[in-house]
Amino acid sequence: MRAIAVDTVPANPHVSDVEAPRPESGEVLVEVASASVNGFDLSVAAGHVQGMMEHRFPLVLGKDFAGTITELGEGIDGFAIGDQVFGVVMNPVLHVGTLAQYVTVPAAYGLTRIPAGLSARDAGALGLAGTAALNSLDAAQVADGDTVLVSGATGGVGALAVQLAAARGATVIATARPGAETDFVTGLTGADVAVVDYTGDLDAQVRAIAPDGVDVVLHLAGDGVELAGLLGKGGRIASTRGLTPDAVEHQDVIVHPIMADPTSQTLAVLAEQAASGALRVPVTATYPLEQAHEAFTAFGEGTLGKIAVTCS
Repeated sequence: MRAIAVDTVPANPHVSDVEAPRPESGEVLVEVASASVNGFDLSVAAGHVQGMMEHRFPLVLGKDFAGTITELGEGIDGFAIGDQVFGVVMNPVLHVGTLAQYVTVPAAYGLTRIPAGLSARDAGALGLAGTAALNSLDAAQVADGDTVLVSGATGGVGALAVQLAAARGATVIATARPGAETDFVTGLTGADVAVVDYTGDLDAQVRAIAPDGVDVVLHLAGDGVELAGLLGKGGRIASTRGLTPDAVEHQDVIVHPIMADPTSQTLAVLAEQAASGALRVPVTATYPLEQAHEAFTAFGEGTLGKIAVTCS
């Protein structure tokens, strides 16, 4: 099958022919219609994950997927051949990825059906970023009346987090540069979003809106310690960027390190919101599988929102 793979790391991802995976017990085989590029994929290709997870080459990149189940492994209950599904591959060993024509996925985790009203393109870009956004808001207990600073609002996770926070009734402050980035962020939701320029004096801009500090920071980009300093007393910061409580132990704030946990229930919640129109999957560019190297380049240059890759 055709796939975006690397034969070693660090290396530039390339299109190659690799052996198609076969489903083991408890797994399903999915013919991938659409996938997306995530920061994790670039980190793997750059060799930044080599000391953290086992790598088996050729290593197919990709975490998100949407497609059709074409084969069932032993012991599968609840899914059938022909089901339209989406999700996230979370294997402890990096080898089978989703930027390919086929992928195997455990039926019990990281997989759910695509509801009516949600396209394969959007479903294939929703899983990992949507889960990280929702997990962050849940960990920080974002609720109606909170003031939430989303640092990294122009990325896939941030663009979804802005919408989810606004839907909870929070006052949202988002980081973006003037121009196209600001237009992108303010166009994500019908709610008012205050935009602050992260290239300027962030503290002054945020304090002008929230003099006593914000209630919650979603640390998706930027300096976590600096961002924690923008919280009010007892504020909460959810970090997907490795911030730990030890780093801000001198401050009266609560740190929630986030590792995306794409359970079937979480994926179903996100899918229903996206299918209903309450949540917009921020896909801003789509590339065919054979041009996925261009998608990686675009992602690395800072494309807004999500980049989808058509695989079949």
